[in-house]
Amino acid sequence: MTEAILLVGGKGTRLRPLTVNTPKPMVPAAGVPFLTHQLARARAAGIEHIVLATSYLAEVFEPYFGDGSSLGLSLEYVTEEEPLGTGGAIRNVASRLHSGPDDPVLIFNGDILTGLDIQALVDTHSSSGADVSLHLTRVEDPRAFGLVPTDDTGRVTAFLEKPQTPEEIVTDQINAGAYVFRRSVIDTIPTGRPVSVERETFPELLSSGAHLQGMVDSTYWLDLGTPQAFVRGSADLVLGRAPSPAVPGRCGDRLVLPSARVAPDAKLTGGTVVCADAVVGEGARVTGSALLAGAIVEPGAVITDSLIGAGARIGARTVVSGAVIGDGARVGADNELREGVRVWCDTTLPPATIRFSSDQ
Repeated sequence: MTEAILLVGGKGTRLRPLTVNTPKPMVPAAGVPFLTHQLARARAAGIEHIVLATSYLAEVFEPYFGDGSSLGLSLEYVTEEEPLGTGGAIRNVASRLHSGPDDPVLIFNGDILTGLDIQALVDTHSSSGADVSLHLTRVEDPRAFGLVPTDDTGRVTAFLEKPQTPEEIVTDQINAGAYVFRRSVIDTIPTGRPVSVERETFPELLSSGAHLQGMVDSTYWLDLGTPQAFVRGSADLVLGRAPSPAVPGRCGDRLVLPSARVAPDAKLTGGTVVCADAVVGEGARVTGSALLAGAIVEPGAVITDSLIGAGARIGARTVVSGAVIGDGARVGADNELREGVRVWCDTTLPPATIRFSSDQ
């Protein structure tokens, strides 16, 4: 049996205000907490036991998922008292693993939406005899990522963090955030202090002669670290572009959860999701957006590529494009909020007072 560690301790700072009240993996994507999609895909790949490494708002996870039995999983939770980094978090939960020294342990990050063939990564790890195997994906512009060049057999030859010059960009392969560790390798990570697997563990293993194997899988992959990426990921799940067995309904142009109310003449397109108890008024148009639980979009409003937080209200005829509206915020009628705008939780904007336009 392959078991897994899921790293869900990050603060999600770049996603604020979405993460003011909710840890990043619990923000809804396609109608359910994003973490649900990851757990369901792991179970579909044969994983049965998962340890969640929690930190920020750690108390939220267990009341929602419990022991994991509803998903066919056995879940355990370990909370970091102080942030330990990716490597430190992995080491901190090692005592909860059941694997033998040479068994594979899957490790993945709680903010990556991917179509990775998990079983293929485990098989690659086993067949190559690697100490650690990494999921790699190819991107057009790798400057924001860690590059991972490999030789002709897929063996990793270096780790290059966020190169900037053309000379430094020796490959388009990046670390995609999913790994398989030989169980005994986890015990070599130092305890009691922050450790980064990307900057410390992997380079040190490589320099010591350990076998690190890369597997390139360039199916769907998206880092959900920014609001724009999160909204896109949710829409892609609804549209069926990103695979998940946990989408609560048929994939298509829209997903409306049963307790939501949508006016007959409202238009929902582009992978829009309307969560529980949300309301969309007459003549409203919502494209590629997510309306979280209890959100209200009043008549004639136009919402595009945006996320409307739980219990937030968008006034009549207001235009919201490429923006994030925090939980409980109130945006009055006839406002216009354009690309990059973030309205904090519980903020109130009076009617016809704000115009943030892309042409100004």
